[in-house]
Amino acid sequence: MHVGLSTFFQNLTGLTDHEVYRNELALADQAEPLSFDSIWSAEHHFDNYTMCPNVSQFLTYMAGRTRRVQLGSMVMVVPWHDPVRLAEEISVLDHVSDGRAILGLGRGLGRVEFDGFRLDMGQSRQRFVEHTEAILGALETGVIQSDGKLYQQKPIQIRPKPFRSFKGRVYASAVSPESARIMARLGIGVMIIAQKPWDKTVAELNEYRAIYREMHPGSEPPKPLMVCFVACHEDAAMAQEMHERYTRRYSRSALEHYEFHNEGLADINGYEYYGALARNISKHGIDAFVNFLADLQVRGTPEQVLEQMLHFQRLTDCSGFVTIFSYGGMPYPMAQASMRLFASHVLPKLKALNVEAEVGGMASAA
Repeated sequence: MHVGLSTFFQNLTGLTDHEVYRNELALADQAEPLSFDSIWSAEHHFDNYTMCPNVSQFLTYMAGRTRRVQLGSMVMVVPWHDPVRLAEEISVLDHVSDGRAILGLGRGLGRVEFDGFRLDMGQSRQRFVEHTEAILGALETGVIQSDGKLYQQKPIQIRPKPFRSFKGRVYASAVSPESARIMARLGIGVMIIAQKPWDKTVAELNEYRAIYREMHPGSEPPKPLMVCFVACHEDAAMAQEMHERYTRRYSRSALEHYEFHNEGLADINGYEYYGALARNISKHGIDAFVNFLADLQVRGTPEQVLEQMLHFQRLTDCSGFVTIFSYGGMPYPMAQASMRLFASHVLPKLKALNVEAEVGGMASAA
């Protein structure tokens, strides 16, 4: 099984942004020596939720500091980019890393980010579809073109020309059922970032798989990737304290950044799902949702962490995990210790699990 490490670049404490970057880069530098299979980061802008505005820039930096690990975006938010420039950046990353890129895409949810880019959030779904179709076509043919409703592009070459197919190494975060259907049609794998009850997640995965098989006869859908925030400690009580303090703080920051509690999201085209979520939060309270979101994540001793992750794998039939250890204002030494304990006791057992699937077109390294 594939197991990756993601930096998060979250600044919820009194550290300077430069100090946060020093700490997160130090964690990323340890991924390859500790035998993780990949390094990831997520794109966000304008606040302290996550400070990685250019994921391809970060991954290109890490490509030069590594030799083996794959390099994944978790995710690049397609509507915020010019498709030509994004296709070029992805191609450059793949060239300098000798084909180690894994492409994670999304359509975005943070209203502060759409506002900052002067974009109509209500057009995000259409932009995602048109831009993604053009980008994926360019990564296969070396030529980007589009005759969409919102995106028109005369045929033009992407240079350096992509040299390795991206089929089988493209994923998208899909929270709403409508997004899952789009992923299936485009032939994209699903990246699961737990935000809802497991029975709903599994039901939507099964719907995605059924649509995928219908739209791609004779082909099986890619196994999903799963993202987990992890608190690992030799002492179960200490791991629970980490969970209570830092995982919950992360969960509250996610609610605030995405405005999950804002019922006005229902009035934005394509975000009706979040209106229902906001009404549910209003009914049960913000603290209840923060606790629910936090409790979907992983915590405990190495044995407990392994048990939880194996349970998630059985639920989702995922082909790999992307793990996050530094979040919620957690002190760097604590995050590093959690990551190292996981790497020594949990990582080898997960990597030994045969899931009959490769992530990004490569087998997990021993």
